Amino acid sequence: MQWDDIRYFLALVKEGSLSAASRLLNVEHSTVARRVDALEQVLGLRLFDRLPRGWRLTPEGETLSTQALRLEEEALAFGRMASGVSALSGTVRISSPPAFASYFLSPRLVHLRSRWPDISLTLIGEARETNLSRHEADLALRLSRPTAPGLVARAIGQLGFGVYATADWCERSEHAWEFLGYDESLQLSPQEQWLEKFAQGRPFALRANELATLFQGARAGLGLAVLPHFLGADDERLVLMHGVTCPVRRDLWLVIHPDVRRSPKVRIVADAVVEIVQQHCEVLTGLPRSDTSQAAIPPS
Repeated sequence: MQWDDIRYFLALVKEGSLSAASRLLNVEHSTVARRVDALEQVLGLRLFDRLPRGWRLTPEGETLSTQALRLEEEALAFGRMASGVSALSGTVRISSPPAFASYFLSPRLVHLRSRWPDISLTLIGEARETNLSRHEADLALRLSRPTAPGLVARAIGQLGFGVYATADWCERSEHAWEFLGYDESLQLSPQEQWLEKFAQGRPFALRANELATLFQGARAGLGLAVLPHFLGADDERLVLMHGVTCPVRRDLWLVIHPDVRRSPKVRIVADAVVEIVQQHCEVLTGLPRSDTSQAAIPPS
């Protein structure tokens, strides 16, 4: 029996169809069918009923799927543990909100690269919460505290926000202001909720599902946008709208799986990220440096 056959079996269990499982595994759907057939032959069991609208687990398949999920968790834990004992070389994957990854973190990684040239970084900009238990990334930066059990998390800094626009908007009456905001997918974010109240029914010229679009729209003069200070403050096309104070502050969380936390290379990158955030706290908050600072992740 081949472990890979069990992996194909699990993909089909989770997705329910050959086409969906093949997309998940990035293979042809015929490959999924062939590997599941091979597993059935080795076991001498029929695991799925082949139906016109999908593959349905048989009672035997239901029983074995539970144990297969346990095997998968053990395999994932093995991979995390292997990463945890690795040397000061290799790749460390960081998941981060897209704009934070592109505009703040990426330009500030030069010192880390020059000091540790054998460590390569993969910076993944994504809005979703990366599954660290499945080793989709080694570290994650998030704007909310993780709710998944078994993760190590700490707040390492804060993001402040301001209302930014091109200078010509300062010359217009406040009643004529137009705004740029998130669409319904992100309307629960604190900064968007504040903006909706502040707009008081004034029009929104543009809505988008990600921050970079709002940033570029503001730079083009479409309207006023609530932007994190690290995006708006240093842009020559934008000005902070004086007299308008956005009170929103969002904690920035560094999240790591305990197994990966033991890895020297991951700890080096984690400490470097914390140091970058602390050194540029004025850029992130828009406020003078405070006396409170967050320490790096403590030793295991």
